[in-house]
Amino acid sequence: MPDPAGTESADTGSASTGSASTGRATAGPAVQHLRVRYAKRGKMRFASHRDVARAFERGVRRAGLPIAYSAGFTPHPKLSYPGGAPTGVASEAEYLSLGLTARQVETQVCQRLNAALPDGIDVIDVIEEASRGNAAFGDLEASEWRVVLPGVAPAAAQRAVAGFLALDEAPVERLTDKGVRRLDARAAVVEMDVVQVGTVAADPDGGQRAAMTGLGDCAILRMVVLHTAPAVRPEDVVTALRGQDGIEPSSPPMTTRLAQGPRARLTGMPQTGPAWPGVKGVS
Repeated sequence: MPDPAGTESADTGSASTGSASTGRATAGPAVQHLRVRYAKRGKMRFASHRDVARAFERGVRRAGLPIAYSAGFTPHPKLSYPGGAPTGVASEAEYLSLGLTARQVETQVCQRLNAALPDGIDVIDVIEEASRGNAAFGDLEASEWRVVLPGVAPAAAQRAVAGFLALDEAPVERLTDKGVRRLDARAAVVEMDVVQVGTVAADPDGGQRAAMTGLGDCAILRMVVLHTAPAVRPEDVVTALRGQDGIEPSSPPMTTRLAQGPRARLTGMPQTGPAWPGVKGVS
C-alpha cells in the first residue's frame, strides 16, 4: 500500500479490463488529460488511499467516461494520483489525473463523476492539463492544513507554536510498516499559527463543528507543510508540540487538508511563475 502522505504519483487501479459500454478496455491513446480536484468528507475521511482509488475506478466506469487503459495483458485505467491524505484525515484538496480517449467538457465530467461516486467523495472541479500524467503534479509543493486540538487553550497553543518555530529542529519518531522512522518535523513547516475559532467556517460535512463543544474548549492550528521525502504529516507536528511544549489534546485532533499547491501561493510569498504550471486556463 502506498504511503498516503507521500508526494509520488502512481497509476492506481485493479486489473480490470472492462469499460462501461463494451466490457473491454477502451482502445486508443489518451487525447485529453484532466486534473480532478476532490474532497474527502464525513465518514470517507476514514477511507484509505487505496479505497478511494478503487471508488474512483468504479465511478469512472459508472459515469461512462471514455477512460484510456494501459497496454499489456492486464490493462489498468489511466488514473494517477499524488500522495493522498492519511487515513482518518479529511481533505478539501485531493487530486487525480485521468486520461480520456475522447475529449469531454470538463463541467460535464465533474457532474457525471459526482453522480457516480459514493457520498463523502465530492468532485470540486475538473481542469484540462496541458502536460501528461505525473508531471502535472510537480506544482504540488506543499499543503495547507487545519488541525483542531480539543481541550487545548488557544493561549497555550500560541506559546507552543512560538516555541516550535524558534527551534532549529524537532525530531520525532513514527512507526511505519518498514519500522521506526525518524523525522525532523520543524524542517518541513513553512508557516504555523493559531487561528480564532470565530474566523473558521464549518466544513461542508459539519465535521469542524462536531469537533467543538464550545468556543473556548479547543485551539485551531493552521500550518503550511512542505511535501518532503519522507513525508512529514500534521500528526508529526502535533507530536513535536507534545514533546517540546506539553500540548496534550483531550481527544484525537481533527485534521483537514485545506489546499495543495506551490509554496509561494500557500504562504503569500511573491509568485515568480505560473501558479499552476502545465494546466490550461489557470495563471
